[in-house]
Amino acid sequence: MKYYSAKTIKATTIEAIRPKVEEELKKEGFGVLTEIDIQATMKKKLNKDYLPHVILGACNPVYADKVLSLEPTISTMLPCNVTLRQLQNGDLEIAIIDPFAAMGAVGNSALEVHAKEVNDKLIRVLANI
Repeated sequence: MKYYSAKTIKATTIEAIRPKVEEELKKEGFGVLTEIDIQATMKKKLNKDYLPHVILGACNPVYADKVLSLEPTISTMLPCNVTLRQLQNGDLEIAIIDPFAAMGAVGNSALEVHAKEVNDKLIRVLANI
């Protein structure tokens, strides 16, 4: 099972596309709680050069509440990661975790309906970028 969905945007940068990504996430009820700058972190920790690459931790509090009520330790799998990664050719890949695939590992069938709904919202985010 594929664990993410992705879209490639031609000839753009993280700085150019990020406002649109955050706008579309907001339309679906998500806010960005965390940000990890992979490029800066790898340079600082390992002195390795990476192309620009950012992980945004997106949370929809309504759905977070629903799944935490059913499975409190699901917090180990939250928030939903959205990555913005510059490619060698100048294009940009936007990838979003598939929560349905991720939560399938938990073995709690009550989570499935919520995970599917969250995945549908994230797919709409990608489609609207």
